[in-house]
Order: sequence, then structure tokens, then C-alpha cells
Amino acid sequence: MKANVGSLDRALRIVGGAILIALTLMNTIGPWGWIGIVPILTGLFRFCPAYTLLGLRTCPADSAGKSAN
Repeated sequence: MKANVGSLDRALRIVGGAILIALTLMNTIGPWGWIGIVPILTGLFRFCPAYTLLGLRTCPADSAGKSAN
């Protein structure tokens, strides 16, 4: 799995997922709020399968071909 989720995207996913789960635990929204687990996991692993399918990427390009001086 190659990282395709950038820093800002990652932070927004984790915060948004945590909010959904918190709202579910407070009985503010229904059990569908457990879907917040998905953005938390994609943020933690920095990989989003949907981005791969859509050809999107929010993280900077790899510098694999460049020398480290």
C-alpha cells in the first residue's frame, strides 16, 4: 500500500471520524455514526482505497529517485 493521503487530509479524516463516533456514543446520531471508523483508519494508515480507484492523491510525490544529500 502506497501512501495517498496527505497531512491535512489525514488530520481531517481522523478528527471527522472521531466526531462521528463521539456523537454516536452520546446518542446524538444513530448507529450509522460508527462509519467514523473508516476515515480514522484511512487517516492512520495514510491510504484510501477510493483514492486509488479514482486516481487521486493528496500527499506529495515520492522522492525515491532523488539522491539524499
